[in-house]
Amino acid sequence: MKYLFAAAMLASAVVGFSEAASAAEGCGRGFYRGPYGNCRPMRGAVVVRPAPVYVAPPVVVVPRARVCPYGFRWYAGRCRPF
Repeated sequence: MKYLFAAAMLASAVVGFSEAASAAEGCGRGFYRGPYGNCRPMRGAVVVRPAPVYVAPPVVVVPRARVCPYGFRWYAGRCRPF
């Protein structure tokens, strides 16, 4: 008799948990409960693609030659007379 009672308890527990899992918070299959309690449809899987990688060619910066006129020299950021 106690085996029959244990089997009945196990069967009722399995049935009870399987129905609650398919209810999905009371909204039904394919829906979920939103932030304000409304039922919203579930969307498909969200696919996030990685951003494309752009490789720029190396840039070489060469300083421009400072050319002062005759009788001047480069000093303190500008051409100054001797």
